[in-house]
Amino acid sequence: MIDYSAALAVARVVQTGSFEKAARALNVTPSAISQRVRQLEERMGTVLIERGTPCIATEKGAWLCRHMELVGMLENDLLKHLPSLGDQQAGPTTVDIAVNADSLGTWFLPAAAAFAQNSTVVLNITVDDQEHTAEALRRGRVLAAVTALAEPVAGCRTIPLGRLRYLATASPDFMRRHFPHGVTSEALARAPAMTFNQKDLLQRDWVVKVFGAAVSGPSHFLPSTQGFVEACLLGMGWCLNPIHLVRDHLASGRLVELVPGAVLDISLHWQVSRLAAGQFSELTNAVVEAARRELL
Repeated sequence: MIDYSAALAVARVVQTGSFEKAARALNVTPSAISQRVRQLEERMGTVLIERGTPCIATEKGAWLCRHMELVGMLENDLLKHLPSLGDQQAGPTTVDIAVNADSLGTWFLPAAAAFAQNSTVVLNITVDDQEHTAEALRRGRVLAAVTALAEPVAGCRTIPLGRLRYLATASPDFMRRHFPHGVTSEALARAPAMTFNQKDLLQRDWVVKVFGAAVSGPSHFLPSTQGFVEACLLGMGWCLNPIHLVRDHLASGRLVELVPGAVLDISLHWQVSRLAAGQFSELTNAVVEAARRELL
């Protein structure tokens, strides 16, 4: 049988980032939290929490945390229908989901807000590249994710959301300085681009689609969706931006397309753990509805 008091201690340490904060959340002493976690780790023969600032879950600890999220959701749902069983658990249930930064910066937040208005569940939204959010599902670190992966992760169901359209943009001044004779492979090899992080392949994929081969050129690294737009407006570099964020700038002439009409569409999917699908139906409905309004 699972020692749920110990499992809850692990989940709270990971959620709050420290043994002291977990103790305050559960109204016990830090030593009691430490003892519960240590005893569970000894019983399981594995480390569940990487001690540090903050404390984070190991891979097996993450699976335990996701289980406790499901337990909390199920308990609160049951108590709505059978309140005589007791009070709802202390504090809201926290659920981890993964979303790519551009979805978060364009269409996803209205879906999360619509869900939050009618739910006691609070969301812990982690950000990663759309090509990598599914890995968080595989590792048990999240219960649901917006991902570019169409094939269901083991134990998950997937729902197609639509396509997020990207345009390659730059400021008129940048275009004059770096592409005086037009956008060519040779010019792209010299013109600085913008890259979100080492996982970001959008600029490369656009170049391959338009010119037939990858081009290695200089790049600034800037891990911010809004920062990409601002950097473009300031003439710092060229990059792929979601059409939602640049259509007004294109209309005003503050930004221009590198190659007019050369778009890159990224198909997105909502993957959710089958164990959580029933409890997550309201969030799933909100995500699908927002995607239908905003995606292609």
